[in-house]
Amino acid sequence: MPAATRRRKWTTAADLREQVRRLWRRGLVLRGVAGGEDVFPRRLVFKRPTAGEMRDRYVEVRDWVASFENLPQIRFERSEFGHRALGASELPHQAWLDSAEAAAALIGQGPRLRKFRALVEATRRREPQLLAWLARRPVRALELEPHWERLLGVVQWLRERGRPGVYIREMDVPGVDTKFVERNRGVLSQLLDLSLPEESLDRSKTGAAGFAARYGFRAKPDRVRLRVLDRNCALLPWSSDEDGQDLTLRAGTLARLAVPASRVFVIENEINFLALPRMPGTLAIFGSGYGFRSLARAGWLRGCQVLYWGDIDTHGFAILNELRGVFPRAESFLMDRATLLAFEHLWVRERSQARGELSRLTREECELYDDLRMDRLGVSVRLEQERVAFGWVMAALEGLPPLAEAGPGRPQTPTGAIR
Repeated sequence: MPAATRRRKWTTAADLREQVRRLWRRGLVLRGVAGGEDVFPRRLVFKRPTAGEMRDRYVEVRDWVASFENLPQIRFERSEFGHRALGASELPHQAWLDSAEAAAALIGQGPRLRKFRALVEATRRREPQLLAWLARRPVRALELEPHWERLLGVVQWLRERGRPGVYIREMDVPGVDTKFVERNRGVLSQLLDLSLPEESLDRSKTGAAGFAARYGFRAKPDRVRLRVLDRNCALLPWSSDEDGQDLTLRAGTLARLAVPASRVFVIENEINFLALPRMPGTLAIFGSGYGFRSLARAGWLRGCQVLYWGDIDTHGFAILNELRGVFPRAESFLMDRATLLAFEHLWVRERSQARGELSRLTREECELYDDLRMDRLGVSVRLEQERVAFGWVMAALEGLPPLAEAGPGRPQTPTGAIR
């Protein structure tokens, strides 16, 4: 084996630096600064020449030893080695890092270590309960160092006020606005969960959508857009040239409505929502994909025939399945095999498919859903609802049973408009 190949087994100065860089990237150098596990002093992996190599390749070994002379940050333990011609000498056999300062200096991270120490001290003064987070996530904390004072400000503001009951916009912390909170929701959630007392948290609220409610802020109200397709169901004075009242209401207002409607369409496509013609006793609600929290509170809808019209694809059926969790007797509209096959020339490909089992579909819906998710009709088949010819839509609307015969509900007695 060539000498150069054999020599690669010896630890070099570059190897030692790379070991310390890995420690830095893993956060181990900084962890002890924040009160976590201190890894120093730490012995580094150090492979030295064998006794035979020391005897036979003394000049190379001497140069190898000299290569460590410019590493004052590393403490080398040495052992004596005797050469038959050149006498005794000391060679390194272990390499140690004794402190975070030594490690940072070795890899040029001294300024960042000093920044982290300042960050730790600021946290110790203001929110000491967050030191545990710094010890777990020191590298992430350094990334956040330019924003850390503002993050601490948010934590302190909420800790002093409990559940404030105001919009995030009303929080008076220097340098903090709504966009700052939105950009940093993830890390703020971690910090607030550690800092706030349990009575200030609503742990049932999770994710970005639940951030405001979790920490006691007022949430942006859910809104529902609807069209009234019958002037006898009008919520406001009806103009003679209107083709339907287009209104956007808070979910709470929708829940308090008193509308003499018997049929409600939930429609995913806005143009289809706008194009529905006038129909007796009918409303249309513009859907927004998954999530029907805004409709769940409107108990009066349970007295109506609810029709869901979405795309014929796996997610369309998954959304229908979710809607039936709120309105068990909801029906699908134009989401059948005949409609799908009639417009085969307009199929597109669904970018990502739903794959789970859906327990609330009818037998026919379930069979079509299975054909779609298992690619029996083609790869990722999708028919978008706006591609269905409008003549086909009008024929389906005209084929709906009269309201007196349709659905579980009956027209309610009008008691006025919005309360």
